[in-house]
Amino acid sequence: MAKDIELDALEAVRRPVETANGLPNAHYTDPDMFRTEAQALLMSTWAGLAVTADVPEAGDAVPMEFLGMPLLLIRDKEGEVRVFQNICRHRGMVLVPEPRKIEGAIRCPYHSWCYSTEGRLVSTPHVGGPGHNTHEAINKEDLGLIEVPSHVWREVVFINVDGSAPPFEEVHADLIERWKEHDKPLYHGGADSTFMLDVGTNWKLAVENYCESYHLPWVHPGLNSYSRLEDHYNIEVSGRYSGQGTLVYRQLRGVNEEVFPDFEGLSEKWDEGGEYVALYPNVLLGVQRDHAFAIVLEPVAQDRTREHIHLFYATPKTDEGMRAKNATLWKTVFEEDIGVCEGMQKGRSAPGFDGGRFSPAMDSPTHCFHDWVAQRLQRHG
Repeated sequence: MAKDIELDALEAVRRPVETANGLPNAHYTDPDMFRTEAQALLMSTWAGLAVTADVPEAGDAVPMEFLGMPLLLIRDKEGEVRVFQNICRHRGMVLVPEPRKIEGAIRCPYHSWCYSTEGRLVSTPHVGGPGHNTHEAINKEDLGLIEVPSHVWREVVFINVDGSAPPFEEVHADLIERWKEHDKPLYHGGADSTFMLDVGTNWKLAVENYCESYHLPWVHPGLNSYSRLEDHYNIEVSGRYSGQGTLVYRQLRGVNEEVFPDFEGLSEKWDEGGEYVALYPNVLLGVQRDHAFAIVLEPVAQDRTREHIHLFYATPKTDEGMRAKNATLWKTVFEEDIGVCEGMQKGRSAPGFDGGRFSPAMDSPTHCFHDWVAQRLQRHG
């Protein structure tokens, strides 16, 4: 009976936006549902993990967790960014507990099995007994690190944990085409261009809030003073991404009216335009004429999300003071969203709430995301 009720609720979510309900409360408050969605929405798709700037040089290695899974983000000796399970194939020991540079091999601190930065098992000391470093039962070629399929786009490292997703370029061909003018080198602004927000909300609420501009006049009065609600338009591609665009993007100016260098070769659309999309499941992207950003949402629990924000520029050298000013501006905007995301999370504890309704004019990008969630959960069974 409970499963039938859940299936009925998902069907209600998938109705046209004019009559649809939002996702039920359990999708934001139930730990079991959080685990179900982890499989259906995050592990079986191309989910965001990190950015390439987290490992800027060959040999850089950073341990990470994704839904409790220990992972190792590493730039190998050839400069390629890879993701491995951060465990030794011998007894499952965590290999790299802290960020560091791998000068030689990745050595397990337990029994000193060693791996190359490309994941090959290269050394098994005393595995055949004292002084014997080989054994016929241990085939090194079969015991390399477990690599997680990964793909880099717009300097975001995407992973497909269960390996079942079609190629990234196929899944997201539409957005790649839409933003082909922005297919330029992106330069991370460095330490002053990244920050993290720890938010007491389900990760989906962060996506939902980002998708729409409806809240601008009340939540972002400063931003709305020049990029008004009526200057925005909806963006939605069923099953892939949704968000908003603005016709009035205002460049940041320094004390002498200086601006960041533009990306080369952009059409007039981008002179005063910007677009901001949620690339399902958990990456929020923004593009403008002179800089871009990526927000990787890290789902920590059903009621907690870490937002990792990174700013990118068109040239490798930009003014330090301008970068700091720009980061402060965006941090202010994104912090303004914390209260409403946490307020909606608290509201999901009200048993009479049925998921809410959508404004067909203003909420269709959010409904597009709900429909994607419901569809994947239906397929997951």
